[in-house]
This record gives sequence, structure tokens and C-alpha cells, in this order.
Amino acid sequence: MDSLSSLWNAFNFMPEDQASTWAPAVDNLNALITNAAIFCTVAIVGTMLYFAVRYRRRSEDQEIAYIEHNTRLETVWTVIPSIICIFLFYFGFVTYHETRNPPANALEVNVTARKWAWTFQHSNGKTEESNLVVPLGQPVRLIMRSKDVLHSFFVPAMRIKEDVMSNMYTFTWFNPVKLGTFHIFCTEYCGKDHSAMLGSVKVVTSEEYADYLQDRGAVADTRSPAEIGKELYTNKGCNACHSLDGSRLVGPSFKSLVGSVRTFENGLPPQTADENYIRESILISQAKIVKTYPAGAMPAFEGLITDDEIEALIAFIKSQK
Repeated sequence: MDSLSSLWNAFNFMPEDQASTWAPAVDNLNALITNAAIFCTVAIVGTMLYFAVRYRRRSEDQEIAYIEHNTRLETVWTVIPSIICIFLFYFGFVTYHETRNPPANALEVNVTARKWAWTFQHSNGKTEESNLVVPLGQPVRLIMRSKDVLHSFFVPAMRIKEDVMSNMYTFTWFNPVKLGTFHIFCTEYCGKDHSAMLGSVKVVTSEEYADYLQDRGAVADTRSPAEIGKELYTNKGCNACHSLDGSRLVGPSFKSLVGSVRTFENGLPPQTADENYIRESILISQAKIVKTYPAGAMPAFEGLITDDEIEALIAFIKSQK
């Protein structure tokens, strides 16, 4: 039995840890695709070699048979691969759909990438570089952006990988099922120290996570991003046009904004209000005008507000249920 286990480990190129809920599904799908590819390669190449030997020309004067098409055979080698592709697409789509739709109770963490490090900020403002701490059994949604070039966030044990860009937020999520510390890599070449852009995901118990959040150290500002955003809401003049109680002012209310479907003038398709929608509305206010509201009422803040301030305002708007 030990020898069989050793043989399996020798040919198993997937990471040993399956530290998230969907890691087994990803591994099974990967194994299915790999095994199907190996089977087809062996079957096709094996048949080709057999035919090359079995039906080779045996003499110079041997006549070559005239072979017409075979409808039954052509139907078989078209239909069977098509069924296999549809089968693989179905299971791939189901897994992909799950990875793109986090549950409503997911814990949100802001991730900032830069050459050459990762920074993680929790909802209460707790910030740490290179080390992401999350509680066991709690879905975690990562809201990611880059301060410079294109990066890619990869945690092999969680089976998650997502590009991180400077001009938009990208998202991924996972549900950790195993205590421990797991590697983070950048898988997009981002400069001379790309290989040193490392980090870790530390999965702890819920009690340890609560203690971790409370330990803010000697930071100068212990306010949460939402609290900072509340101050910006007044200082940047947002309160003059956007209410918090659902009442109509010059612009749409911030109450229950996030997650709502917005409809626009000029025939633009509807869009669910998320972090990217809010960011675009702040920076390029005339890009999408919500129906029944006037165009040109809000100035564009591009170049007048920092990325950190945008994130604080987003956190504040998300808190307005």
C-alpha cells in the first residue's frame, strides 16, 4: 500500500493541500481533462501506429486500395468528441460559476498589489503586508487592485488565481477548510523582483481571528475605512447631492446602492452597482447617467482624489444598507 501511495505522489503534480471548499472540484476537473487528453492521445497515436504497420505497402508493385469515406465512422468521431467537450464544459462552467459568486456573508478584505509586495486591509482598518489572516470556515471575498503594473494573485492551496489591475477592481473568493499557513505567489511577470513577490494566507480559528483584528498596534489612525469614508462624504461635498436615507436629491441616494441594478440614459445596458461602478462614477461622473437624473450635475474627480480615498468612500457607501 505504501508503494502505491508513493507511486501516486510521484505522478500527482497538484498541490498536496486542498485548503478550500472547491479545491477537490478543481482537482477532479483537472484530472478529468488530463486523463481524457491522455486517453485520446494514446488511442489516436496507437491506432495511427497500428495502421501504419498493419496496412503498410509490402512491395513496389502492390496496388493501393481506393478508400472512400465512411459515414458511420465519421459520425462517431464527430459526435463522441462533441459529447466529451459538452460534458467538460458543463462541469467547468459549474465550478467557474461558483468561484465568481461569493455568498452574501463573505468577509471582505481589500488587497493592494505593488512592485513587489501585497498589502491586506480588513474592514476595521487592520492592515498588514504580505500576510493575510482569515478565519476557518468563513468565506473570504478579496477586492483587489494594483498601484502600478499588472500582477496576478495566486494561492495554490486554495486553487484561486486572479489578475490584479491598476484601472479596475478584480475579485476572487474562497472558503478555507484547513488550519495552517499557505503560500501566495504573483504569477504575472511584473519586473526584476517578480519572483520575490511572495506572501502567505494564515488560516486561524474564529477566536484567534477576533484577537488578531483587535491588535491594531501603535497605528496613527485607528478608524475603519468606512469611518474615514464618512468624513470624506462631508469633506468632498458628496452630502450635497447624495442622501443616506433614500430621499431624492441632485444625485442618487447612497442608501442600499451597492448590489442594486442601475439603469442609464442613452441606451446603455443596466449594471449592478459594485466597487467598479462606484469607482467609475467618482472618477468619470458623466460615463453613466442614471435615468431621471440630470447629466453634468456631478464634477469628475479624476486627479482630485486618491485610490485610498476612493476605497474609503466605497466602504462607507457599502455600509449604507
